[in-house]
Amino acid sequence: MTSTRLPAGTSLEALEHAGLPAAEVTGWASAAPGPDSSFTVAAEAVRGFLGRGQSLIDRLPGRASGTAGERAAREIIAAAMNEARDRFLRGHAAELYDTLTSGCRRPLRLEDLLNEAAAALPGLVPVAAELKAESARALPDKEGIEFSQGLLTAHVLALPRAGRHLVESMLRPTPQALERLPELRAAGTIDLGPVRLTRHGRAGILELSNPRHLNAEDDTTLGPTECAVDLILLDPDIEVGVIRGGVVRHQRYPGVRVFGSGLNLTHLYYGRLSFLFFLVRDLAYVSKIYRGIAADVPGAVTTPGAFGGTEPVIEKLWVAAVERFAVGGACQLLHVADHVIASRGSRLFLPARKEGIIPGASDLRLPRFVGDRAARQAILSGREWTAGEPDADALCDEVVPAEDMDTALAARIAALTDSGLVNAAANRRAIRIGQEPLDAFREYMATFAVEQARCHLSPALVRNLEQHWHARERSL
Repeated sequence: MTSTRLPAGTSLEALEHAGLPAAEVTGWASAAPGPDSSFTVAAEAVRGFLGRGQSLIDRLPGRASGTAGERAAREIIAAAMNEARDRFLRGHAAELYDTLTSGCRRPLRLEDLLNEAAAALPGLVPVAAELKAESARALPDKEGIEFSQGLLTAHVLALPRAGRHLVESMLRPTPQALERLPELRAAGTIDLGPVRLTRHGRAGILELSNPRHLNAEDDTTLGPTECAVDLILLDPDIEVGVIRGGVVRHQRYPGVRVFGSGLNLTHLYYGRLSFLFFLVRDLAYVSKIYRGIAADVPGAVTTPGAFGGTEPVIEKLWVAAVERFAVGGACQLLHVADHVIASRGSRLFLPARKEGIIPGASDLRLPRFVGDRAARQAILSGREWTAGEPDADALCDEVVPAEDMDTALAARIAALTDSGLVNAAANRRAIRIGQEPLDAFREYMATFAVEQARCHLSPALVRNLEQHWHARERSL
């Protein structure tokens, strides 16, 4: 039994050997979508094929409990379904995006876009109930359904018009930030749980506070961090944003500040860190630090280099205060900060090789700071930098003794704000447009979306976490 519309090498016999009914296998294979010029016809065809494929998968035991043959059958069906999704999106991603966004007139965050796509075309991406069930599985036992989210995101971002619209939609302020802005304006401080925000003079201090995990980031910190970034950008009394790590509770670093230890690898291993974390983090709060926020507020400007000159944008200078270490995602923040102050001896590195994932947008940005060769050494071979050593000067603007961080931070804020920031913001925009035009970021994130999905669901990531992080021995 063969079907020219299934991926090359698909073995239908292997599905029957796993116990699936021959008639259903044959019917599913014969329904594999072919090339269609009509969006409606193609959507109906892929919907039927994906539905029948999922019915076959549902007949098999879960990945954790199945035999080798049953696991192989699941992988064969999943691969064919992903091939059908990819073929459909290659031809119709633009029409799908226009349908969901009313021709790019309706801004949708990525999370909402995926939810609406799941409702509009069942099977294309998972629905909320499927994602909830997947989040309960440890990384070695996941069914891999999040891959389709990366696939759809990649196809949308690869389209200049739709991709720009999605990138710009992710730069809008969150409803949570708009709701809590009056509270910040009145009190000058706001507690967002794992993130605290304090207005100190003309600076907004964003303090990440995940003390048990050395200020690591995960699904619980992502929303509050973005909300805090939004609030700093929205509050007209704040001129400079500051990112700093809070005091941690750890036997090796008791009662000291730590800038950040990157991903919460324990949560990642036990399935508590969603794939969407990677996409939303870089498209939302990290991008807002780098590009500003699309909002009609005092101080916003419209320029040809921002959003095609169609929306008011506000951006501010950002200072990173690095203490002890900036690992992984924390190190990535140094690439979008305008000024980095580091305590002497702080370690700066991207453990991408040991983790087995792509370190956000560092592949795009790090070479601009340290050069291509050193960036490859860092990302592919684990090279580290130590603040105060000559080779780290490309990542740090100031290096001070740990006890002098508060003084240095206050002096830098004063220096940035005393002479006005109009020209600083203008120069910041000009530098960014020359270094990383919006389309360069869009194209990078299109590749990142699908490649990170492969990494996230790879057995190699599981092995790396067990070997280098000893994940099996850790508890949540």
